[in-house]
Amino acid sequence: MAENNAKNSNIEYTAVRRKVKYPRLEFKTGKLLLVLPENQRSHVEVIEKHRKWIHEKNKFIQMALKHSKKKKLVGRPEGEFKKLAKSIVKGYADEGDFPIEHLFFRKMNSKWGSCSNKKNLTLNTLMKYLPQDIIKYIIYHELVHLREKRHNSSFWKAISSEFPDYERKEKELFAYWFKIQKTVMK
Repeated sequence: MAENNAKNSNIEYTAVRRKVKYPRLEFKTGKLLLVLPENQRSHVEVIEKHRKWIHEKNKFIQMALKHSKKKKLVGRPEGEFKKLAKSIVKGYADEGDFPIEHLFFRKMNSKWGSCSNKKNLTLNTLMKYLPQDIIKYIIYHELVHLREKRHNSSFWKAISSEFPDYERKEKELFAYWFKIQKTVMK
């Protein structure tokens, strides 16, 4: 439930209280959402503590929103997307020793994919709107999580070995996310 809308140095945000242990900041929709534990009284100290991160992330998000206007979505049927994704997963599994148990597809609200401890890979069906090279990047990114759970230096080293331009691809993913949210999800 939204607690309030507030403004902090020209960045609007909404604070909500949920059953969480620690406060967190989210920019998933392009707007700042502050998620607070139910028993936390004030959100001001959280905003102050993360002011620099908030401004940097907001600048990045605004750039992604601007770039999203130029992105073209692919009109790929879901069946074709699933066939493509299965082929890419199989290729990486065969060549890179990424054993997965199951591959699942479902519409996800906040991420492109996920990898579980049980070696299950779940891909967002919204990926069907993405170019093939971006789909390939997302799949590889998720498969690397089988080896490295966190986005640490070892993780990014593995990513850069396959995708030296991974920083550009990460930025493109944000732009495509916002394009899909405005075009498909409205």
